[in-house]
Amino acid sequence: MKRITSITAQVALAFLLIIYLTPVTKWWARALAGDWSDANGPTLIVLSADLERDGILGYTSYLRTMYAVRAYREYPFQKIVVTGGVPRGASVSVAAAMRDFLIGNGVPASIIAVEEKANSTRENALFVKPLLDPGTRHILMTSDFHMFRARRVFEKAGIHVTGRPIPDVLKRYNTIANRLSCFWILSIETAKIGYYAVRGWI
Repeated sequence: MKRITSITAQVALAFLLIIYLTPVTKWWARALAGDWSDANGPTLIVLSADLERDGILGYTSYLRTMYAVRAYREYPFQKIVVTGGVPRGASVSVAAAMRDFLIGNGVPASIIAVEEKANSTRENALFVKPLLDPGTRHILMTSDFHMFRARRVFEKAGIHVTGRPIPDVLKRYNTIANRLSCFWILSIETAKIGYYAVRGWI
């Protein structure tokens, strides 16, 4: 029993050392992000994530929306589509909160289209599709770790997109205390990729 406990402790220690002292998490996040570019075009699609119960954007949704503002300041998109439904316990949709953030930071309300029903990446693609102008170039913005799955889901739904990932896990990774949670985020996302692949959604 003691030997099993000792081996378990050694394995756990080795696991933590790998996470905290090697760049494996950074490599993993970059692999999921794919090609890193500041692509632009007529339409920017911004995917939502978390929302606090009081209607305030969660960290990941905030990052995505903030980078959408920065992208708009660099390139005047003709349309920005934000997508995300109402989380359990919330009174507003994530998309509505994102729209308000965009408007508050100088993006014209007239160019923002809001999709408020989607509660998954697959629903993001399916519900956004009717809002898109055919024949235009669509730029997809989401977190680094989410881009691999999101881009493939949109392509599977018949929406050709160019990815524009934003640093999410890669930003959190710079703080050592966050590295275990970053590893966990990537693990969950990889499991979701597998699930989507089995269901034929990517």
